[in-house]
Amino acid sequence: MQYILLIYGDESSGADMSAEEQGKTMQEWVDYTQWLRDKGWYLAGDALHATTEATTVRFGGTAPVTTDGPFAETKEQLGGYYLLECKDLDEAIEASSKMPVRGGGVEIRPVMLFDDEGRPRQ
Repeated sequence: MQYILLIYGDESSGADMSAEEQGKTMQEWVDYTQWLRDKGWYLAGDALHATTEATTVRFGGTAPVTTDGPFAETKEQLGGYYLLECKDLDEAIEASSKMPVRGGGVEIRPVMLFDDEGRPRQ
């Protein structure tokens, strides 16, 4: 079963970190990613640029409307994700519990996969 782990936090929280602290934090993420690979769960994962780089497309009127930048003021922003292949939710929870997240949280969502005809796979 595939799960996406959506990582939320305050994107400004690391702004006052020294270069040494940033390097240590990045190494923790590199080590975590390697742990996921060693477990055989890792499919993909990336960090996201800041919400100031985001563009939102909204639907509902006669044509889609785009807006640059963050849509709403929130305390936590989506900062990155991991896509995993796990046996079950328990493994996905284990994976998220080992993440080097400082503050914020991780949302675990099962991924709905489709076959070539567009039907959900079981």
